Amino acid sequence: MANPPTLPISTAQATSTGATQSQPPIATPAFRAFISRLSASIRSGLSQRRPWSELIDRTSMARPESLTEAYSRIRKNLSYFKVNYVTILSIVLALSLLSHPFSLLVLLGLLASWLFLYIFRPSDQPLVIFGRTFSDRETLGALVVLTIIVVFLTSVGSLLISALMVGLAIVCLHGAFRVPEDLFLDDQEPASAGFLSFLGGAASSAAAAAAPVAARV
Repeated sequence: MANPPTLPISTAQATSTGATQSQPPIATPAFRAFISRLSASIRSGLSQRRPWSELIDRTSMARPESLTEAYSRIRKNLSYFKVNYVTILSIVLALSLLSHPFSLLVLLGLLASWLFLYIFRPSDQPLVIFGRTFSDRETLGALVVLTIIVVFLTSVGSLLISALMVGLAIVCLHGAFRVPEDLFLDDQEPASAGFLSFLGGAASSAAAAAAPVAARV
């Protein structure tokens, strides 16, 4: 019995089929790198925090005699308790957002829009909404406008500013009344480090993780 004839398969079709089958699912290495760098930065920052018992030690509290002394205390305490103070600010901000669920949902939606529509979206995959294709610049412009509207033209911005002001007031009040001890001077970091040095590490890590995104702008 004769064998049935073999149907020819074009090279282009075979190549296309093989490429389709061998193409791995869309991965998100940028997202994983961002999360890894962020978690490492947070762990490194939290390792520098001071014992909370030192922060709330009543025996070290005293009213400053002048504004100059209060300012000097605040500077020294900011340098020593910077991680604890950042934690206090974060707690105040979190409580404010939790007490206003709508604002929290709006901020989470805004953050998700930035992450999934621009930052971690592959640059070779254009954004298509309702059949219209948006370029990277158009997407970035729309997200910037949306951010300005949410932060400055709604109650979300006033809520964030109010929470930050309350947190800063707590930090400055504690710093002014907490008497610096001699151990502060032995454990001081360079003056150039400042209060935001803890946030600088996280910012630099986030910038390194988002470096591929800058090339798209």
